[in-house]
Amino acid sequence: MKSLYVSRGGRRLRSRAIAAHCVAVLLVVGVAALGCTTKAADESWGGKPESGAPASLVHAGVSWVAAPERADVAALVRGEWARAFAERRQLLVYVGAVWCEPCQRFHHAAQGGELDAIFPNLTLVEFDLDRDRDLLASAGYTSRYIPLFAVPKEDGTASGKQVEGGIKGDGAVGFLTAKVKDLLGPR
Repeated sequence: MKSLYVSRGGRRLRSRAIAAHCVAVLLVVGVAALGCTTKAADESWGGKPESGAPASLVHAGVSWVAAPERADVAALVRGEWARAFAERRQLLVYVGAVWCEPCQRFHHAAQGGELDAIFPNLTLVEFDLDRDRDLLASAGYTSRYIPLFAVPKEDGTASGKQVEGGIKGDGAVGFLTAKVKDLLGPR
């Protein structure tokens, strides 16, 4: 069997070495791409997107889209619904607050990748109840308790299919995870 040689910088490389080099380059580029986030996406819990546009942190698992201040809720959700549909992801509207312990626990678990295996294709459009209450209500996203997880209609308004409320303490993430799994239904 004859080996294929390619010259690189005065050195001759075999086809296996070339293939290994290509794989290494692809891995480095892939890891670098996965590690890139915007400042707004990193600060989506309590932070504000700088540009006024939603910050999206897209990867396999749970992705967050932080709603900018004074966002047109239905228009933002409608756009994210179209994107999620195209990417074959499930979409929920998430409403929390920085003072809500179950919200904080779920958010940190999801952002830390702890829920990626459970929700491999979930995108959450994140709103803050204190900041966005009236705007959310105008699109039909209302609840007595938070966190709220709601299934949107294609037009961006609330479908009425939602779960709300959590528990405090170490069981908060498991409790909310079960509620979200029930809401999303079988895969």
